[in-house]
Amino acid sequence: MVPGNHDLDRKKLSTGGAQLLDFIRAGGPAEYEKVFSNPHDRATLLARFEDYGRFSFGYRCGLDDEAKFASNLRIEIAPDRWIRFIRLNSALLCTGDEREDNPELMIGSRQFTIPKKAGEENVVLVHHPLHWYKDSADVRQYVRARARVFISGHEHNPKVEIDSVVDGTDVMMLAAGAAVPFRSNDTYTYTYNIIEFDWDQAKDALVVTLHPRVWNPVETRFEADDKRLGDRTPQFTLGSPNFRKCGKKAMTVNHATVSNVVPLAEPVVEEVPAETAEIREGEMPPISPSDEGYELALLRFFRDLVESERLRILLELDAIPSDFDERMTQGVERMLFDWLVGEGRLPEVIEKIDKLTLERKEGTRD
Repeated sequence: MVPGNHDLDRKKLSTGGAQLLDFIRAGGPAEYEKVFSNPHDRATLLARFEDYGRFSFGYRCGLDDEAKFASNLRIEIAPDRWIRFIRLNSALLCTGDEREDNPELMIGSRQFTIPKKAGEENVVLVHHPLHWYKDSADVRQYVRARARVFISGHEHNPKVEIDSVVDGTDVMMLAAGAAVPFRSNDTYTYTYNIIEFDWDQAKDALVVTLHPRVWNPVETRFEADDKRLGDRTPQFTLGSPNFRKCGKKAMTVNHATVSNVVPLAEPVVEEVPAETAEIREGEMPPISPSDEGYELALLRFFRDLVESERLRILLELDAIPSDFDERMTQGVERMLFDWLVGEGRLPEVIEKIDKLTLERKEGTRD
């Protein structure tokens, strides 16, 4: 998930923060970088995303503390062929007054200079389409050079187009609809897509199949949409240079091959630490605990508890070392949470979450 213009708390914008936004909007990329490279100015503007950040971190989609791109998930769709999800925050400059005919929003080079790696094709998620940005030309150049799929929202009008960058290199530009738009008519209605990623062995390319869904007001149900994206299940094979950089691989597949699309028996999902958007050479990313109840407990820990309550649990369960002197970030909290689970103490964590949740509901504290 990525934040949009309705996911920040505008009431938390201070007078100084408003002046920072005016400074950036009146300027350009240099002013943007000057503000967001300053940790104090950055914290002022990121304060508006405090609630969203806690919510999204519970779903492992936390914002980057330095207002850079966020990337902590990659999935292997074939041996040595990965897709990496890159999350951008286009709402950093939002005030509620932005318009597409006079772009004032920016992505900033600290976000759009996304990595390009052999064997990995990037899937970029962002709320606002490209033409909403003052620095859209620079963003478009990096997207064309470094992304295979670009998914945006905001305009509630589903459409897809394939941008052929150079021979053997394509970018899918996918505009998402909205499951709950503010109005519904012939143009804007309730829609969503399920997106399927595969690998074409013969072409060594990423295959993207869309399953568009639209609300039928007569039948009062969602059904396949054969209008907005041109077909009930449009499928695209995208020229994927980062796959080809890995060279030919000997493939052992346990499935029948359908139209050259070869899925893995079980996709491999790697979670990269949110504190470091890159995987260092030779460094293995952590594997999330598989204990029953872990996923829901992690979600509740970050979504339902405020920072003081999370710290209270970590302190009461002796998860914080006595000589600990690091800045307590959500990434560190997650590491300590996982440590407790690894020590077999998940039931204690769940008990503490239940207790704090009940106390808040009853309006009491020990």
